Amino acid sequence: MSKRMMIAVFSLGGIFLATYLTLYKLGFIEALACGTGSCEVVQASRWSRLFGQPVALYGVGFYVAMFALSAAGSFGALIESKRVSELLAALSLSGVLFSSYLTYIEVGVLHEICRWCVGSFCIVIVLFGLSCADWAEQRKENRPAAD
Repeated sequence: MSKRMMIAVFSLGGIFLATYLTLYKLGFIEALACGTGSCEVVQASRWSRLFGQPVALYGVGFYVAMFALSAAGSFGALIESKRVSELLAALSLSGVLFSSYLTYIEVGVLHEICRWCVGSFCIVIVLFGLSCADWAEQRKENRPAAD
């Protein structure tokens, strides 16, 4: 399986996870399956919304963008696109930075750990690693031959 297809698969997992958290935050799900109660504390905090929208909704957007870009780059004319690799790496880096900030808020400010948020952060780290590996592979393949 290619790196881009693996990115698509992990992104699908992220879409489901972030959608679950979004549906909870919007009131469509009454309780999170967390086990510790920390998830509800994190979801009820003032940091759980950004510009009036649930933070998890931005996660859905992030994962959908990663899925669409990696899936499009896995077939046809874009399969060898260096630009797709660059965009995946840049987008996943933004995910790592934002998830790192949110994890800091959880641990450093709220003193709580949401298992779902940790799971999302792990997916983002995997996406970043796969994106960087894909980018490095594309750079290597597109390098002009030495004389």
